[in-house]
Amino acid sequence: MSQAKRLSMIEKSHPHLSVVNQCQLLKVPRSTHYYKPKGERDRDLELMKLIDIIFTKWPFYGSRRMTAELNGDGHPVNRKRVQRLMKLMGIQAIYQKPNTSRKHPDHVIYPYLLRNLTIDKVNQVWCTDITYVPLSKGFVYLVAIMDWFSRRVLSWRVSITMEADFCVEALNEAINRFGPPEIFNSDQGAQFTSGAFIDALKAHHVKISMDGKGRYLDNIFIERLWRSLKYEDVYMRAYTSVADARMRIGMWLTFYNDQRKHQALDYKTPRQIFEAGRACGYVHNASALHTSPQPQQQERDSIDQGKMVA
Repeated sequence: MSQAKRLSMIEKSHPHLSVVNQCQLLKVPRSTHYYKPKGERDRDLELMKLIDIIFTKWPFYGSRRMTAELNGDGHPVNRKRVQRLMKLMGIQAIYQKPNTSRKHPDHVIYPYLLRNLTIDKVNQVWCTDITYVPLSKGFVYLVAIMDWFSRRVLSWRVSITMEADFCVEALNEAINRFGPPEIFNSDQGAQFTSGAFIDALKAHHVKISMDGKGRYLDNIFIERLWRSLKYEDVYMRAYTSVADARMRIGMWLTFYNDQRKHQALDYKTPRQIFEAGRACGYVHNASALHTSPQPQQQERDSIDQGKMVA
């Protein structure tokens, strides 16, 4: 059982066992249970949030452009400091993924299987990604599993570390609830190339697909999910703790799945499309999705940041 799972079993108001005793029984360090996000200096946290906003809007910005943008917006800072904070956050320029997708040198990388593939049904392709989420005094990581065709978020987890456990838990939950997909697509991050994650996919005979290195558009729908989540909720609130982030993110993802109508889905919700697709094997009223958009569309996807479409 993962440490995250054991942590979730601790009850502050347990009628017979103190928190200390529960930590001992579950073999969880008390320091981990009482964890509060590591406090960066207030100014650094403010800059990191601004950097995240800029990066979400313009993912091709490196430290030079990022510094210029911050200074131009009235936040004086030198490039060295921006480089340090971007490194802490894991942000790299020109469609390179954040540190959330740093690959492991000893892990096997699988080819990208979605190029020129027509995706015309639910559970044909799932995708995943990890993103950085700022808190008022630190940050957490969020992983989500999405059905490509319907855009429905099937499962998600918040974690204070970048270990693979929380990704494997999200994957197992999605498979247990909805059955395995035909193809699973991810980036080349160490969490998704880890033995535990790959083994979970292979156990269900799922074909494994991985984005090309630095290919931001290879997983475009989940990138749009992050952009929508951050502009519609994360940046409008100041999550005060891991628990607060988990609650707020859960509320927004429920809204996204159950109420947010998508133009590309004929103004239906992801849940409506997904459930219709599971019931009849395919979706009558939604167009098939092609994974290789024309160059003009790719340019609009990457540059037109004014449309918060997910």
